[in-house]
Amino acid sequence: MIIVHRFHIEPTKEQEQKLFETVTLCRRLYNAAFEQREICYRQKGRSPSCTSQKNEFPELKKELPEYKQVNVQVLQDCLQRLDDAFQRFFNGLAGYPHYKGRDYYRFFTYPQADKQDHFKRPGYIYLPKIGYVKIKAHFEFDPSKVSRINVKYHNGKWYVNLTSEIQEAGAIEIVNKVGIDVGLLTFAAISDGTKIDNPKYFRKSEKKLARLQRRLSRKKKGSNNRGKAKTKATRLHDKIANQRKDFLHKASYSIVQKYNLIAVENLSVKNMVKNRYLSKSIADASWGKFVDYLEYKCLKFGKVFVKVPPGGTSQTCVCGAHVPKDLSMRMHKCTKCGLVADRDVVSAMVILQRAA
Repeated sequence: MIIVHRFHIEPTKEQEQKLFETVTLCRRLYNAAFEQREICYRQKGRSPSCTSQKNEFPELKKELPEYKQVNVQVLQDCLQRLDDAFQRFFNGLAGYPHYKGRDYYRFFTYPQADKQDHFKRPGYIYLPKIGYVKIKAHFEFDPSKVSRINVKYHNGKWYVNLTSEIQEAGAIEIVNKVGIDVGLLTFAAISDGTKIDNPKYFRKSEKKLARLQRRLSRKKKGSNNRGKAKTKATRLHDKIANQRKDFLHKASYSIVQKYNLIAVENLSVKNMVKNRYLSKSIADASWGKFVDYLEYKCLKFGKVFVKVPPGGTSQTCVCGAHVPKDLSMRMHKCTKCGLVADRDVVSAMVILQRAA
């Protein structure tokens, strides 16, 4: 199983300058390789391959000696990203690639981190051509499993994303089973009657964010004041995202630790957010990410994760009877078996029945 750990790093001023130079050179290489592909296609009807562009590195370093300061694997990964972007376009998975501006290319990657020990010095990570950089690891991880290191600059801070491959835990005896129904009024209702409140982080900060966005829109493009206003808006966006991510991790972890079989609806969130009246609330709840967190944590700890068809779970009773109700009706009342309970909890019970 592939997982990614994100940690904050604290480079010195000299190291930070090298990091910025590396990011700038990678962005220029990406755009130059992109331009070369377009020119060759217009002139010859075909673009150079990723391998042929990589083979031009010796000549590139002769003409531009500054590229000797960048690790060759980082440069190769830069061209590989461009090739992957074109492949996704040709396969119909994404739009046509674009040139990268300064604000949209602030990272670089060491793709073969497992070939070298980057964690010899405790509390530091070794980045080739940069040096030993202090890392703030807020939990333990296995350095020998790290296969890829991505360095990213975001909102005034530097981070490393460490990609590792860990072995899935063996299956355990299924004792506690649970169904989960996600919603908007209540973030999640569990079949045992437990409810998780919806924190609504975006809704709570919406007015403040709108005020910052208005201030940003009034600033002159290219001015220092616009840059400051943009930084403030970005920081609030990051705060909301971090709050949401922290909540989802804690909620999913507590559920996975408590239950051995977890059943959820196989929702198509991508289609649900097309609803103009509910899209903002659905995006704020982040159901898709919550389900992803549950799934990978179940694999990690050897729990069973099941997705069931979502159709009719809110209109069905545990006895199988059809109980129609609109969104304003928050209680489930079955005339067949006499069950009276919260509609979300009953939906979670139906989800668990379908997973059995």
